Amino acid sequence: MLDIQKFRNETPGCLEVLHFDNAGASLQPDCVYEAVVEYLSCERRIGGYAAARRYSDQLDSFYDSFSKLLNCAPEEVAFIENATRAWDMAFYSMNFERGDRILTAKAEYVSNSLAYLQVARNKGVIVDVVPNDHTGQLDIESLEDMIDEKVKLISITHIPTQGGLVNPAAKIGKIAQRYNIPYLLDACQSVGQMQIDVKEIGCDMLSGTGRKFLRGPRGTGFLYVKSSMIKKLEPTFIDLRSACWTASDQYRIREDAKRFENWECFFAGKVGLAKAAEYAMSIGLDNIYERTKNLAQILRTEIQEIPGVTVHDLGVEKCGIVTFTHNQIPSDVLQKLLAEKQINVSTSTVSSARWDLEERKLNSLTRASLHYFNTEEEVKIFCKAVVSLMEG
Repeated sequence: MLDIQKFRNETPGCLEVLHFDNAGASLQPDCVYEAVVEYLSCERRIGGYAAARRYSDQLDSFYDSFSKLLNCAPEEVAFIENATRAWDMAFYSMNFERGDRILTAKAEYVSNSLAYLQVARNKGVIVDVVPNDHTGQLDIESLEDMIDEKVKLISITHIPTQGGLVNPAAKIGKIAQRYNIPYLLDACQSVGQMQIDVKEIGCDMLSGTGRKFLRGPRGTGFLYVKSSMIKKLEPTFIDLRSACWTASDQYRIREDAKRFENWECFFAGKVGLAKAAEYAMSIGLDNIYERTKNLAQILRTEIQEIPGVTVHDLGVEKCGIVTFTHNQIPSDVLQKLLAEKQINVSTSTVSSARWDLEERKLNSLTRASLHYFNTEEEVKIFCKAVVSLMEG
């Protein structure tokens, strides 16, 4: 049994707001906040370089913490300033040529989709979107049927920004391995919410963020690259962190995943992100996911009983994200009205997921994303608030 009150006591934000926006940015626990502030205080007192030397062990612990979190080697992990840049560092390091194909999912995130379209425009790459099955998740059989010798990358978002869907990442990994195709997984919404084992999933590259379900600082992200893949990927830009200037006309790129890092970064955030990973592992990712899923399902069940509300989550497996619409109140208006009651949610719009939401004829959704520190009582308060706004 999880001690939910303990976690809430360690999360002062629970006293300020009803926070159902963990897929946007979660509430930090005390230990993460204190780690960041302590580091910043040290920088303020003795200078940035001296602070980095003093905290060298804690900074290095980031790699050990994330190797345990993702079940990989420390040398396969990089600290990046955010999830999108982490994903970019992997994607733009691929050597695409005209006629190459990228296979992706309908629920793909806007930033990734824009990158696909850019390489399609500039390099003549073909972007093929795999259809969904009858449940709304990526169709595994269709994925395999679409593979030929021109497919150079399988790239999907594990959990989309616009719903509770969990795409079958491990099944996709088996297909990628069977055909020896590089596999990039956007795990921005899944790391911290559920157990992520890169070996079990079978991905070659994985990107994620600190601020969401990991409950870490903003301005932090990470990238996993499988050791056998690292040397195949040359970063699109390098600096003195990622490479060594060996002679006046020569340089050597690092052999580990730090080749994707920048020398300058958010050092305090790096310490805080390591602390966030350790905090999550101390609770247990399976425990976190079980509670989060259950809370979300309670919300889906209760909110769809409200007249005028439609729940739009797809897939066989559904996570802690709940999306819905009301036939009278636009999603952006509902978000603002709830904020006035100190209730945090987000709005997902068609511009962030066109391949998915256009097909479903949805312009926007209200996104309520729960985490393990939320409670059943908060679910009831939330539903009552939605009802009161409709009646008002």
